[in-house]
Amino acid sequence: MTLDGSPNASIPASYFEDVYRARDDPWRFETSPYEAAKYAATIAAVPRPCYHRAFEIGCSIGVLSELLAPRCASLCSVDVVPSVIERARRRCARFPHVRFAEMSVPTQVPDGRFDLIVVSEVGYYWSLADLERAKQWIGAALVATGHLILVHWTPPVPDYPLTGDDVHRLFLAESGDDRPFRHLLSRREETFRLDLLELVEDGWSTQTEFGEPPP
Repeated sequence: MTLDGSPNASIPASYFEDVYRARDDPWRFETSPYEAAKYAATIAAVPRPCYHRAFEIGCSIGVLSELLAPRCASLCSVDVVPSVIERARRRCARFPHVRFAEMSVPTQVPDGRFDLIVVSEVGYYWSLADLERAKQWIGAALVATGHLILVHWTPPVPDYPLTGDDVHRLFLAESGDDRPFRHLLSRREETFRLDLLELVEDGWSTQTEFGEPPP
């Protein structure tokens, strides 16, 4: 159940503002061996040496953004907390092709199309309805053969609307024969999982009705 008492509500931006007000790096993105191993696995899973235009949802203080930057000609990274966006911007100041913005996906989304979208440790903060909206937008925003990387903590957290497995199941339901995505890679560790999907062709998001996640 979420903090407002509703099982259907996404975690609000105020929750993250409070968390970062209490601690500069509450999830130890800069120092945790778990985070370092997960980031290494994420970068290793990126198939291409360089992407034309990439989008990272939930960049926090920019640790993963800094690792993604050399693999992208253009990277847009967003978060809902202005103070952490500024920290991420300073961290990546040497990369002029990386842009940071305050944005609450899926209510707010960037313009244009992308050949790489990264959803790392953010999907379980959304309600199922918002996750569905995000999925539909991702299907429309990716170009043909564009890649989607999903990386999430898998143990359940009582305050979060969904688990990491819930998030990945919903997207993986759209992979396979006559489905929008091709599933290229799956990796499961003790407390996180990573999945890489490729959009089959342009227009799937409007031509195909997305299905329900499997039980």
